[in-house]
Amino acid sequence: MTATVAAILALAVGTYAFRLAGPLLHGRLALPDHVHRLLSAGAMVLLAALLATGALTQAGGFAGWARPAGVLVGGILAWRRAPFVLVVLAAAATTAALRATGLV
Repeated sequence: MTATVAAILALAVGTYAFRLAGPLLHGRLALPDHVHRLLSAGAMVLLAALLATGALTQAGGFAGWARPAGVLVGGILAWRRAPFVLVVLAAAATTAALRATGLV
């Protein structure tokens, strides 16, 4: 067994164990309220960081202004609770229109 296969198997077992721990410990472990607030805030910060890196960067540099504008349009529509298909299509159309006008 190569080191790559061993690493993949170890990560697979670790991922499965981590996912299994949630249902197994659900009723047995009580977390304080401040920990629940911190976990909620941490999830929001992680989501915002993923959104920012995905919207603003490409190949280690700035992605241009069209992509963030499309993400902004999609975010506003999602915040206004528009249907998901409309959110995706409007974001893609905004990005495509701005790129077609030369704003990369």
